[in-house]
Amino acid sequence: MMLRYALQTVRDRKAGFLGAFTALLCAAALVTACGTLLETGLRGRIAAERYAAAPIVVSADQNVHQTTVKEKKGKAKTKHKAKPVAERAWLPAATVDAVRSVPGVERAVPELSFQAVPLVEAPGGAKPSYGHAWTSAALTPFTLTEGRAPQGGGEVVVDRELAARAGLRTGAPLTVQATGEPKTYTVSGIAQTARGGLARQNALFFGDAEAQRLAARDGQVTAIGVLPAPGKDPGELAGRIRQALGGTGAQVAVGDARGPVEFLDAAGARIKLVSMGGAMGGTSLLVAILVVVGTFALSVQQRYRELALLRAIAATPKQLRRMIGREALVVGLAAGVAGALAGLPLAAWLHGRFIESGVVPANLERTAGIFPMFAAVGASLLGAWAAARITGRRIARIRPAEALAEAALERGRPAWLRIATGMLLLAGGVVLVAVLSGLRTEPASTPVTFLAVVVLAGAVSLLGPLLVRGATALLAGPLRLAGAGGHLATANLRGNATRMASAVTPLALLIGMTCTVLFITPTLGNAARAQARDGVRAGWVLAAQGPGVTGAAAERIRRTPGVTAATEVVHTSVRVGLTRYGAQGVTPAGLTRTWDPGVTSGSLDGFGEKSVAVSELAADQLGLRPGSPLKLALGDGTPVTLTVSAVYARGLGFGDMTLPHDLVAAHMDDPLASSVLVAAEPGTGREQLAAAVREFPGVGVLSARDADEVRAERQQAGAEINLLAMGLVLAFTAIAVVNTLAMSTAERFREFAMLRLAGAKRRQVLRMLRTEALAVLLIGAVLGSGISLAVLTAFSVGMTGAAAPAVLPVVYVGVLGVAGLLALAATALPGRVALRIPPVEVATSR
Repeated sequence: MMLRYALQTVRDRKAGFLGAFTALLCAAALVTACGTLLETGLRGRIAAERYAAAPIVVSADQNVHQTTVKEKKGKAKTKHKAKPVAERAWLPAATVDAVRSVPGVERAVPELSFQAVPLVEAPGGAKPSYGHAWTSAALTPFTLTEGRAPQGGGEVVVDRELAARAGLRTGAPLTVQATGEPKTYTVSGIAQTARGGLARQNALFFGDAEAQRLAARDGQVTAIGVLPAPGKDPGELAGRIRQALGGTGAQVAVGDARGPVEFLDAAGARIKLVSMGGAMGGTSLLVAILVVVGTFALSVQQRYRELALLRAIAATPKQLRRMIGREALVVGLAAGVAGALAGLPLAAWLHGRFIESGVVPANLERTAGIFPMFAAVGASLLGAWAAARITGRRIARIRPAEALAEAALERGRPAWLRIATGMLLLAGGVVLVAVLSGLRTEPASTPVTFLAVVVLAGAVSLLGPLLVRGATALLAGPLRLAGAGGHLATANLRGNATRMASAVTPLALLIGMTCTVLFITPTLGNAARAQARDGVRAGWVLAAQGPGVTGAAAERIRRTPGVTAATEVVHTSVRVGLTRYGAQGVTPAGLTRTWDPGVTSGSLDGFGEKSVAVSELAADQLGLRPGSPLKLALGDGTPVTLTVSAVYARGLGFGDMTLPHDLVAAHMDDPLASSVLVAAEPGTGREQLAAAVREFPGVGVLSARDADEVRAERQQAGAEINLLAMGLVLAFTAIAVVNTLAMSTAERFREFAMLRLAGAKRRQVLRMLRTEALAVLLIGAVLGSGISLAVLTAFSVGMTGAAAPAVLPVVYVGVLGVAGLLALAATALPGRVALRIPPVEVATSR
């Protein structure tokens, strides 16, 4: 019987349930989109391109490993963990002979893959370009369509797509920069695959000896492509190869596992996608719970009269709870299914934006499984049922006479359980803020940051009626200046604090979350830029538009009259155990003339090939001091042991570890310097330095200020990615603001009619609504800004050591402006619609 009543209620009160349906639909779409991204990170297929014709690919181990043994109750428990390295690990060339000797191998083709950038202007989107030996063209396969294979060290074969974009023909000259100095080659041929070209890269093929020289990895190969003998099963042959290479650390990949071997960035992209999908999904789920509970609370509150009458005609509490729960399940099911379907194109759009911004590679195929959709429907059902049971708890428990009384007049004070829960959430938010102030790494602090915002917004939701009444007491004087509308607005704020609090909560959440998302990156980035500005003593910086500044260009600038020191800088990451640290490599000669990291102990004097300088954060985490030995894995996983020479304070600006340039560059995919810091005597200007490096293509001279502006542009790109990642959550919160305010205003048509019949004019009622909306906006803005300021300050203290959050005034005013427009529009439009109904019709209607 209760199910029939529930269905009838949903049919008859479509408008009343529309707000709850909208909130649940958006929540289900968010869960589906985030779940799809998470599943893509876990199970997304990465298609092989260069290795498409090689059923088996042998490569070096691209991970560092750590094995721990714990004794528990007399039993040993062994755990093995692995983390990917930042640069490509290479195989010993002798592995090729070992693979060839395995029975069933028809060909074992050694592959060399290295950056090879053609220095030519070409229209269209630029792709990464890689050089290879012509003998490995069979791994795709590439076949010649024009010309011939490269012969000697002065010829190159290019793929047809690059030739078409750059207007290259056989016999044309082409300057290429690989891992060393640029060199001009003659295009001897043009090649293409059966499908025409490669989606993610351009290929340039050199003679074997020239490719080995350009790769700069003597005695090593990138990978080995294995072509099985006719009739041999690739899976079975791969097992034999693994057995033959046992103990060497070589990895054997078949099928879809070949893609991650070719595209090393895919492993990092998968981890990033799992992290982002999980963080977005978790945050959106918490926001959805907060919004849905608030929406259902408003929906049930609007039906207090109806529910009170049911109690008065002998409906039992159990029957009411059952009816409310089944209404919620009906709405939750419809919204969950619709939201799950809407989440699929939303996930596709978000995946496409991540590809455009370079967060994930284009060949990481999006997985559209059914699990995120089922999770979204389940979350929608569970959230709707739980929200309805929580919000309908009081009306179902109290006596019929009390129910009728509460339907006529709002309670003066929230329930003690609500207050206690709100205080508990407030205490939890304070604890999270305190914890955040002690976190010093971005991966650890970022999830706590957004969790703290949601928890504090939850406290605002539960304590909202008390906060609204307190704020109304402060605003009563200014509101009365608005005339009759101000007096009515003040009375409504006092008498309907619960309803007004339901509008304040999403506004506070929207403003708090938006400010946190927009200002968290500048807070960290500005501190890092300030440390970099203070720590760079050089007045000039060499930078390149291509892959980097070559060693010859750096040496030329060192010999330029007036230059006192030139420091080549490369950037990578290293691992100590499994912990990843940002690192840079610097040339030791004249280092203290160009660079000042704020040494707090030790000295950079005598910094050499076996030295390492570490930040205070790394020193604290690893228990290091000057003279301590430090074992670490370089970018490609090569283990080394260095001696700590200094500990410095400016780790945000320069990374947590500084190593010798030659040591780092020898284990990087791109060993060219990302920049060269140039210290010069007074009077040595840009023109003189630019003339010294004019013959090096793409190398320019920047002032220290110009270099800082380049860092600011990179920071802005990072901020855009963060905004993209959390944009859906912010959009959902904005929809919740409009939804809640529209619901709150639309159901007041009877109140508006009574005011009209009592003599209030239409414009006076609208003025009252605008005044209420402005008051609600002001309360929400103060609470949301306070939440964001507290969280950002704690984040700043933990990450930078100073309570200096970066708040951009223009952006902040823009956030408040958008929130104000949403609030006014969501109040004024439903109010105007409600006022179109003649008040006599409303008064005489049932």
